[in-house]
Amino acid sequence: MKAILVRAFGGPEVLKLEDVPDPTPGPGQVVVAVKAVGVNPVDAYVRAGTYPAKPEPPYCPGSARSS
Repeated sequence: MKAILVRAFGGPEVLKLEDVPDPTPGPGQVVVAVKAVGVNPVDAYVRAGTYPAKPEPPYCPGSARSS
């Protein structure tokens, strides 16, 4: 599947469309088909590395999801 990944904090140029493996659920988990993802201002702060709570790169941005 395709995903936008952030491998390092920075400007919009760090957003890269990449092929990633389809997720495989573990015991007691399910895979949910996501139809749309919203990006809000906090996602830009996280991508830039200026938000206090930031994930360890690489990560897939987008905190609002719809299935």
